[in-house]
Amino acid sequence: MFTLQVLTSKALIMQDFWNQRYSDNETVYGINPNKYFQTFIDTHEKGSLLLAAEGEGRNAMYAASKGWQVDAFDFSEVAIKKALQLAEINNLHFNYELKDITTYKAGKEYDAVGLIYVHLAHTIRIPFHKEIIRSIKKGGYLILEAFSKEQINFTSGGPTNIDLLYNKELLLEDFKELSVLSCTKEEIFLDEGDFHKGKASVVRLLAQKL
Repeated sequence: MFTLQVLTSKALIMQDFWNQRYSDNETVYGINPNKYFQTFIDTHEKGSLLLAAEGEGRNAMYAASKGWQVDAFDFSEVAIKKALQLAEINNLHFNYELKDITTYKAGKEYDAVGLIYVHLAHTIRIPFHKEIIRSIKKGGYLILEAFSKEQINFTSGGPTNIDLLYNKELLLEDFKELSVLSCTKEEIFLDEGDFHKGKASVVRLLAQKL
């Protein structure tokens, strides 16, 4: 299902960039789920899930295939169209909205929320992360993987502005209302399409709302 939300002017500028990227490439981050996210899905009881900035739907489709009830949003209408076409081919269903992250407000609570490579300037990130906390049910989980500050030394993807990269201290402060189950910085080899490929430095956070 596809739902439309009017976007802000700043989001429209970024939307044009991402629409072009998704139009110019068969896939941007591949069709397989993020491995950290996949491990969570494979080891936890299915429930309701929110995925922000979900792009072409690789994580949403995997979770839906495992029986999760998935809501997702992104501001690229091209990515959403591609995701829903692939979901239909694979006989999978999830709700997908065109939505601006800068105006996101928690409308319901989920058993889990996934933030996979959602990199934001601090003026956007802080209020967004507060809304994400509000979006998690009591007992629910946050699953986050993002590039660390050290990713600036690698060419495997992610923002080239270090202010858009994260570290453990930043994430622990943003999500201090949650109970942190693990928070690590790791060097991994990414193989997620042409835009996430090679040696990378990432931060991974798994937290629970108690």
